Amino acid sequence: MGRRVTQIQAILFDCDGTLVDSEVPGMDVMHEQATALGLDFTREQAHQQFRGLRMADCIHWIAAQLPQVADDFAQDFARNVRAAQALRFAEGLDVIPGAFELLGALRIPFCIATNGPREKVELTLGLTGLRHFFPEHIFSAYEVGLYKPDPGLFLHAAQVLAVAPVHCAVVEDSLPGIQAGLGAGMRVFSLLPASGLPPEWRDQVVCIRTLYDLDALLHPQA
Repeated sequence: MGRRVTQIQAILFDCDGTLVDSEVPGMDVMHEQATALGLDFTREQAHQQFRGLRMADCIHWIAAQLPQVADDFAQDFARNVRAAQALRFAEGLDVIPGAFELLGALRIPFCIATNGPREKVELTLGLTGLRHFFPEHIFSAYEVGLYKPDPGLFLHAAQVLAVAPVHCAVVEDSLPGIQAGLGAGMRVFSLLPASGLPPEWRDQVVCIRTLYDLDALLHPQA
């Protein structure tokens, strides 16, 4: 593993749940908004269903569970969820442990590649003090037009960074993101435990407990 790590020339980070602890409160808001409409499912089921998915897919699933929805349901629900998430994030948002140290130590190109909209990324990075690490390279699927698990978002980021996909590493915390990284032919580091991965992926993915572990792999002399 050490030999392959030294070949990494760029790192592509997911944002929610990977650098910023926004995945859990964000999905909590989605669950609360859905149950307010009468949908009967648990918080745990919501997290399993929504993790790593784009908002449109989450809303499509919610609409399919309801007996009837208005024509403008998706638009209204998305607007309400985004507003409620912004309020929840403003109440307090944590950085994923090790993010400051890892980003501060990197001497190779790195970026964010997320299924979330730019305004959400800007908000969460700003609230947590991570925004200055990404002066230019933030890639949103909403702008690129390619959403994980499609590998296209990562391939687009690699092209902009001018690094071949085989020399890129992806850091992810969701199955769609891991699938996208593998599909792009990139080295994948997962914050999900191996037990949460499909068996056929386990030999292709390096599972890390925290970003401190990745920092130690990339900077063994530090």
